[in-house]
Amino acid sequence: MDESEGGPVAEDVRRRIVSMLDAGALRPGDRLGSEREMAERFAVSRATLRSALVPLSRAGILERRGGRAGGTFIKTVLVERNVAELSGLPNRLKQGGHSTTRSRVLATALRGATATEAQRLGVKPDTELVVVQRLRYADGFPLSVDCAHLLAERVPDLLEQPLGGSIYDILAVRYNLAPASSVESIEVVSANPREAAWLEIPTRTPLLAMTRVTSDADGQPFEYSEDLFRADRVRLVAKTTMTAERETLGTDGRVELTVTA
Repeated sequence: MDESEGGPVAEDVRRRIVSMLDAGALRPGDRLGSEREMAERFAVSRATLRSALVPLSRAGILERRGGRAGGTFIKTVLVERNVAELSGLPNRLKQGGHSTTRSRVLATALRGATATEAQRLGVKPDTELVVVQRLRYADGFPLSVDCAHLLAERVPDLLEQPLGGSIYDILAVRYNLAPASSVESIEVVSANPREAAWLEIPTRTPLLAMTRVTSDADGQPFEYSEDLFRADRVRLVAKTTMTAERETLGTDGRVELTVTA
């Protein structure tokens, strides 16, 4: 790419691209097109277009990809998430420098535990649970669909609390309940139509499905969660000790890799 930043016309193209980003007309991951397509779109020469894109590429706003499906794209900012981390998602996003975080409550319920939920939490089926399903955002874009199942006896009035922020913060302040350990499983699934609509992606797009059981300092499980993350927005990071990794064969025939984090 020509390293010249060009003159007034190139600057006008840059401002138009930035304005489209601010207005939401362009979003992370969007393809701007080939040089020819963009030159026609902005009614400028290809040389002027190249000059317009230089500062945006240097600033990390744009990225160029080769190949048949290549072109210039709005760079996608990945959210880094530690495997089996004990911090709530809002705190993790803030630590990662993401400018905005919010949650939209999709559904809540007070109901009995299913057989799977009861097994994960170490309780009897039909034990009363508080269930909160939320759509989570990072930098203004959908990131994940989270569904938390908590033992109702430990969070008796949780559904009366504001659920738009960190549930872990509410647990700590109101119920003196803090996560001390967690066990997490991760696999790749395809988005169904409802999940795809929530996350603003095509149906059957790959998602990272994470299930987690979180326990308190006494080793008692209090939360079982099922979370779906957009695979194009999340990078998983595992920090291991010198403890050897252990491979076993799961009941469904899949190889399970246990990592101490």
